[in-house]
Amino acid sequence: MSESIPGVPKAQVRGERKSRLRAAGLGERAIQGVLMLCASLSIVTTIGVLAVLLFETVSFFSEVSFAEFFADTKWTPLFANKHFGIWPLITGTLLTSAVAVMVALPMGLMAAIYLSEFASPRARAIIKPTLELLAGVPTIVYGYFALVFVTPILQEFIPGVKGFNALSPGLVMGVMIMPMISSLSEDALHAVPNSLREAAYGLGASKLSTIFRVVVPAAKSGVVAAVTLAVSRAIGETMIVTIAGGAQPNFTFDPRGAVQTMTAFIISVSKGDTPTGTIEYQTIFAVGSVLFLMTFCMNIVTQRMLRNARRRGV
Repeated sequence: MSESIPGVPKAQVRGERKSRLRAAGLGERAIQGVLMLCASLSIVTTIGVLAVLLFETVSFFSEVSFAEFFADTKWTPLFANKHFGIWPLITGTLLTSAVAVMVALPMGLMAAIYLSEFASPRARAIIKPTLELLAGVPTIVYGYFALVFVTPILQEFIPGVKGFNALSPGLVMGVMIMPMISSLSEDALHAVPNSLREAAYGLGASKLSTIFRVVVPAAKSGVVAAVTLAVSRAIGETMIVTIAGGAQPNFTFDPRGAVQTMTAFIISVSKGDTPTGTIEYQTIFAVGSVLFLMTFCMNIVTQRMLRNARRRGV
């Protein structure tokens, strides 16, 4: 295509074209720079959080030995007779999270299967947003609901349940994270191609066999990702376990008794009563580091499981 314009010298046309290209290139580079800045912001924030955790955690372990931290089963850093055994907080966190997952996983997965495979479009359009509304309820409301409503009911039917316990907040947390599992799993199931379902029907499989042997395995990565996010949400929950759990760091695996989770301890110490720079203040960073490592390792294990499943073609 000729660059010449009647009445305009070719040199002038080339110069104007180069100027436009140069301006467009500068605009694209500016946009790329802004996008790179936005993408780097999360990385910089993560590095800053890790740096603060690492600095305060190193200061904590300069006064408390690893053996005392990981071998002791008493946690009383705010008492006169101080013990720094992290296990009561870990068991409390795992206990409430396990109860929540045992409630949310089957209910959420069954709800996702119904919405994806059985519900009509109208029912799906009504039920799915209604379930997702549960995720918008403030967690402090869930906490008081667990304390004043769920706990008295449990005490009527289960002997030995105390006023503060791990079972009640675990059950309520399960209800809270169920919409996350159901919504994300339903999206994964809905994305499975219909050709897989039709192939299974063509081989004589029933609807239930097609769902549990074809559709769910095909959506395995999405379902596992939903469960991982839900478990991370349960481990990091604060207000429900703070209100209904009892804030008593007991080394126990009995959900009927009072417990304290790692997040509940962090919020109890972060109220401003503990002087900055003291060993009591530094415990919240040591506990936060353990919590970060737990969720990080869980995510790494999940990713490796999914990678191995993809390699096997599952």
